[in-house]
Amino acid sequence: MLNTAVTMDTINFYRAGDDFGEFSNFAPYPIQLEGELWPTSEHYFQAQKFEDASYRRKIRQAHSPWIAAQLGRDRKQKLRRDWESVKVGIMQRAVSAKFDQHPTLKALLLSTGDAKLVEHTTNDAFWGDGGDGRGQNKLGQILMEVRRALRAAET
Repeated sequence: MLNTAVTMDTINFYRAGDDFGEFSNFAPYPIQLEGELWPTSEHYFQAQKFEDASYRRKIRQAHSPWIAAQLGRDRKQKLRRDWESVKVGIMQRAVSAKFDQHPTLKALLLSTGDAKLVEHTTNDAFWGDGGDGRGQNKLGQILMEVRRALRAAET
């Protein structure tokens, strides 16, 4: 993706290999958080669902974000009790780290101007738009918040 100014009102993203796929948590940009190197923001996010340190380590060491996501969705593993109340903050932390730690991603995000960023997928109506625009688009909202914070830090 070019780092030139974007003039769209809405930017949809979903798959890591598509236009603006860098915004996907599956995009291959490692992040350093909590003294560990996480292969993707998806690895970090999925691991934070669990109190069991060995299971978090297993997720961090997963060979792909897809495998990390599958491990994170395993309901045979005990979720942390506060997960529902902390998951948005954890996603915010992961996304902020990703764009803080990768200057090319920061430039890409800033190049989107004031466009609405939408994770466009029928697979998720919480993090995405549900495919029909009725979802909550929490990931898109977080990206727009990170963009505002990056802009403010530059001034």
